[in-house]
Amino acid sequence: MTTRTPWRPTALLAGLVLLTAACGGTTKSDVAKQQSSAPAASSAPADPNAPLKQGLKIAFLPKQVNNPYFTIADDGGAAAAKEFGGEAKEVGPSEASASSQVSYINTLIQQKQDAIVISANDPNAVVPALTRARAAGIKVVSYDSDTAPAGRHVFVNQASAEDLGRTEVQLLAEQIGHKGKIAVLSATPNATNQNTWIDFMKDELKKPEYKEMELVKVAYGNDEDQKSFTETQGLLRSYPDLAGIISPTTVGIAAAARYLSDSPYKGKVKLTGLGTPNQLKKFVKDGTIEAFELWNPADLGYLASYAAAALASGQISGAEGEKFKAGKLGEYTVGAKGEVLLGKPTVFNKENIDKFDF
Repeated sequence: MTTRTPWRPTALLAGLVLLTAACGGTTKSDVAKQQSSAPAASSAPADPNAPLKQGLKIAFLPKQVNNPYFTIADDGGAAAAKEFGGEAKEVGPSEASASSQVSYINTLIQQKQDAIVISANDPNAVVPALTRARAAGIKVVSYDSDTAPAGRHVFVNQASAEDLGRTEVQLLAEQIGHKGKIAVLSATPNATNQNTWIDFMKDELKKPEYKEMELVKVAYGNDEDQKSFTETQGLLRSYPDLAGIISPTTVGIAAAARYLSDSPYKGKVKLTGLGTPNQLKKFVKDGTIEAFELWNPADLGYLASYAAAALASGQISGAEGEKFKAGKLGEYTVGAKGEVLLGKPTVFNKENIDKFDF
């Protein structure tokens, strides 16, 4: 079991280069069954004026503890915890398999954490353990990659799934003149957010303006650098006339960029998706990538930490319309199905990429 001990105060995240994944995806089985087994909501009404409790113990459970994307996000959460007088720690597996997080949840229940903040490797596999956590009085916040609704109180979403799916198609379409064969290089086949975004990509492609674009393949790099690199190579061998690739995962887009930058396809096959400025800056400047997008992962973890504290302090229960304050980010409102939206993604290109450092 891999554990990162509670953070000590550090300068917040400037200059950390990301080499691995941002994202995970959506399965749809047994959701209704899991919802019916969720613990009953507390009968105590939420009090938006309740003070944040001091000394809250908040555990971050990312998909992978050795993933720099989650290091940035969880360090953002730790910075928030320091602000409101709480204690944060990160625990989790070193590999992003469907059931790898369950044993950590069980341990956190035994440790009587006040809140668990989880990015789910699989939306359904973690629900029974999270249901036990909720029954024990632990508040559960999902971030980055959601669980089935029965597993958590609130989902802190990095950006609207629809915005992300549609804008990635729009970005690529502009680059290829709305014409040609395209492919998607995803993370794992069962990744919650990946599959949701891809569904919106497919729906966007049904619009008349994309009638000359064809999605020929969805490939899976399993959020592993070498497999993503190999899958990119395989896509271009299978479809030598490919016009573009969308990779909605920081591991995938970096691996694809590395392959394209040293191949005859550089500048010819367009690449976009989700990545970080520091990770992709050199590929933007050498012409491998024209534009890509992402949110600030530090802000994502920061917001998730404040959401967890608001839940544990009784300010919110996860019901639609409830409001809470998230430090420097301001006030947020809980939306439908317990979703809290960080904000719209930022598009990075040659003109603005030097202005960002994460």
